[in-house]
Amino acid sequence: MEQLRNAGFAITICDKDGKILDMNNKSKQTFAKYGDIIGHSLFEFHPPRAAEILRGLLENHNVNAYTIEKEGLHKLIYQVPWYEENGDFGGYVELSLVIPAEMPHYVR
Repeated sequence: MEQLRNAGFAITICDKDGKILDMNNKSKQTFAKYGDIIGHSLFEFHPPRAAEILRGLLENHNVNAYTIEKEGLHKLIYQVPWYEENGDFGGYVELSLVIPAEMPHYVR
């Protein structure tokens, strides 16, 4: 994670119960209004509908990818499970990247 500490996109990592384990600098900036939230539950910061989706992810270990517009920025949100070396489910990694409002799509 140290190599990604100053990446230009947000990385947030949680454990299998939704407790925040680590955040890179961009993620910390994004959520600065909440203070230092490492060690807190993601459920503290999500409304009921999003919390329900999060519960489903933590139970089923699915990939969740979508785009949003927030504060005038378009973002790609990519949430993917991570696993311990022994193969046990460890939790989720979320990548949040600012993307152009109009973005080309190529089929290759």
